Amino acid sequence: MLDCLNRFKRHLHYERGLSEHTIKAYCRDIEGFRRFLAGRLTRGNPSVEDLRKVDLRTLRAFLAGLGKVNGRTTIGRKIAALRCFFRYLVREGLLEADPTELLSTPKKERTLPHSLSVDQACGLMEKTGGNDLLELRDRAILETLYSCGLRISELTGLDVGRVDLDQRLVRVMGKGRKERIVPLGRKALAALEAYLQERGNPPPDAPLFLNYRGERLTPRSIQRHMKKHLIQAGIFSPATPHTLRHSFATHLLVEGGADLRAIQELLGHASLSTTQKYTQVGIDHLMAVYDKAHPRGRKKK
Repeated sequence: MLDCLNRFKRHLHYERGLSEHTIKAYCRDIEGFRRFLAGRLTRGNPSVEDLRKVDLRTLRAFLAGLGKVNGRTTIGRKIAALRCFFRYLVREGLLEADPTELLSTPKKERTLPHSLSVDQACGLMEKTGGNDLLELRDRAILETLYSCGLRISELTGLDVGRVDLDQRLVRVMGKGRKERIVPLGRKALAALEAYLQERGNPPPDAPLFLNYRGERLTPRSIQRHMKKHLIQAGIFSPATPHTLRHSFATHLLVEGGADLRAIQELLGHASLSTTQKYTQVGIDHLMAVYDKAHPRGRKKK
């Protein structure tokens, strides 16, 4: 099965053109299923013959174990990975039938995205100060995340040449290797200019954000640095780099009255339905304003 998994990984990369982040997630999910099968066998590593014996009951037993520690969204992603894997095996002639065809996907949990308030977002940027290289880098990272609404993987994948400081534009490689161009705010522009100048104006093919060893910064490092800056800014609500992406979209919609289609393009969403979750945030905000301001909406003290 390990050989099948390696071939599947190459298929995702070269034929499907999926991002490295998505490929790692899919392979991690399939590896979890491989370990599950190995635990049911006496000889250890599952073979292609074992995969041919996988049926709906086997898959449901696997998912039942996942349900004890995972939410519906995570389980839905694992089912998608299994479907993709087994369809690939059928296409390659390794299996005659796809056992995932009758597998149902759990309904997604309808949770509203968590975002910072405008004051919290601005306070976070202002508190992230200092003039040494790493402090300038962290300020540029936070400003860029909030200004452009980038996914953390999109940010860490940026090279210097993908940022046009003169035109205030960033060329982003998003999910499915789809490129989009997003504008860069003036605060983010100033932060990036200060950081790159301190780095000695690196060449276009150099990674945009580096760690202290001079290597490309990882998502985990950015999460760790952001947590430190949140505490320094006195913000103790759970927030991640993705929270700044949600804040970007929410503030454009609620505070700025931006068009939903425009927000979809800026976020790089393939479907408008994905962007529409922010409209509920806007409705909740309007209701809170109404309850606070309208004479017939205020609660009696």
